[in-house]
Amino acid sequence: MKTAALAALALVGAASSTLVATPSASANAEDGIKNVIYLLGDGMGRTQVSAARQRYYGADGELNMEKLGTTGQVATYAVQKNSGQPGAADFVPNYVTDSSSAATAWSSGVKTYNNANGIDAKANITPTLMELAHQAGLSTGNVSTAEITDATPAGQMSHTLQRACQGPSYVEASCQLPDVTGGNPLPTSDLRVTPIADQIATNQTADVILGGGLSRFDQANEDSLKSNGYTVIGSPGSQTVASKTDLAGVDANAGKVFGLFSKGNMTIEKYKRENPADAAAQEPTVADMTTKAIELLKTKSAKTGKGFYLQVEGALIDKRSHANDAAQTLEETKAFDDAVKVAYDFAKADGHTLVIVTADHECAGFNIIEKGSYVNAEAAAPPSNTDGKNTSNPSRATAGAKDGTRSHGFINDGDAGQADVKNFAPATFGTVDQGENYTSLDGTPNGALWLTYLSGNHTGADVPIFSFGAGSKLLEGEIDNTDLFGIVGSALGVRPRIPVPAEPTVTVTATPAPGKVATALGITGPTVVKPNRTVTYRIVASRVPSGSKVVVKDKGRVVRTVVVRNGRATVTLRLARGAHRLAASYAGSSKTLPSVTPTLTVTARR
Repeated sequence: MKTAALAALALVGAASSTLVATPSASANAEDGIKNVIYLLGDGMGRTQVSAARQRYYGADGELNMEKLGTTGQVATYAVQKNSGQPGAADFVPNYVTDSSSAATAWSSGVKTYNNANGIDAKANITPTLMELAHQAGLSTGNVSTAEITDATPAGQMSHTLQRACQGPSYVEASCQLPDVTGGNPLPTSDLRVTPIADQIATNQTADVILGGGLSRFDQANEDSLKSNGYTVIGSPGSQTVASKTDLAGVDANAGKVFGLFSKGNMTIEKYKRENPADAAAQEPTVADMTTKAIELLKTKSAKTGKGFYLQVEGALIDKRSHANDAAQTLEETKAFDDAVKVAYDFAKADGHTLVIVTADHECAGFNIIEKGSYVNAEAAAPPSNTDGKNTSNPSRATAGAKDGTRSHGFINDGDAGQADVKNFAPATFGTVDQGENYTSLDGTPNGALWLTYLSGNHTGADVPIFSFGAGSKLLEGEIDNTDLFGIVGSALGVRPRIPVPAEPTVTVTATPAPGKVATALGITGPTVVKPNRTVTYRIVASRVPSGSKVVVKDKGRVVRTVVVRNGRATVTLRLARGAHRLAASYAGSSKTLPSVTPTLTVTARR
């Protein structure tokens, strides 16, 4: 089957008309962007971000991703099999996405069904941003703490009917999907049933490939990679994983590099920290891989005169949330945020890089609840726990498997060492606000941070998005995950350019009408503020009679009504963290025309 699968890759050339980049040379020049670093916290919802901030930086602190400056939120829904796109007569949504359909949304700009990569819901191959960037001559990189053949990284480098078609060999049940392709299995020469590992090893879509999943590749893949000019650290052929020492030793001029550091998903940071003598402790962190990827891509880009596109996934946030493992979810979010700092520091120094941090979906309904409360609103005591694996607190728990078994950290009524303890409360943790030894409070009622889960799977909640660099304004407010295809492609110059909104002018004058006086309104004030601090904005009301009311709205919601005196008014606001859109309007009268200010975009951040 290996020969048939490799032969399928010849279809890339035959289908090249659907994979042609459409460069817009003006995009980079006009916006000042040469590079895009797209960081994805798999399963990272708003609560994962909030809880990690409180745990490691305190209530008034910030994660690195929260320092980027521009914030928004992303809608993540998918569609059912054979569905049309939104707006089509045959559009059928699926409100909860998985990682593969989400990856296809931002990589290819289309909605697809859960488990599909690089195709729409009717199995049509769609070009990915990384393919377009590669064809346009940009340097490209793909980093993940999951198997590199898993949904998120594979979404940029492959086209498959089922995400399970990873390799190392073709398996019909994992690769075919007759109910989408017309009832009969596709020939094994079809790209859409070619194992993802074979596609990655052959298509050269990413110049730098770092992550886990060595067992998905074999000697034929290694030979293909080397023949295409890759420096391979470790060995797929002998199944020798690479190490962080191997990664550090890669020369910046190596160009194309392939390195996998685990046979499966990479190891959670908590396990590595607690087991420094284990071989798994030799795996690099996601920050280590991000640092090396940027170094390699920057060097390669300097030689080509073109920019780079790097995708980085912190995958284990999702995998530990699936296991309802709050301790490891927090630590993996912190590890991912360390990689964000690497990208942010580079972007600030470089001046030509757009950094985007977001998630594919939220996982497990993670929640921060009031100290002393329980999951069941009617419980007078902690609810019964029939899962013996959940009876130990974090200070006494085993570390769990490297990337698998549970290690929760629930409070217990009795001695945490007793296997017969049945009652538990939510997982509790100390926070940095509680002092230098805050971790000693983990698993006790005195921990300030109480956390729960609603399920063991994904949810349909919107996810946060943070960004830094020219073009960030396009990522404010509510966007759909498919919008990212156009926004990132525009920044890279491989899609038609999307103009960045200009700063609003101060006033807008209404069109004169017979018998009425034209009026004009303007709103001025700071555009970057501290959250929940008092801020004053001035409203200039030209030709608006004294005593008239002006309504102030934030994102269309009325927040204040003020009275104009002598052509002036002020409004005092306390803005929550995030992006705000302020505008003031005057309804007019029998003698005056209505008018409205342009929207003033304000970011509240620490």
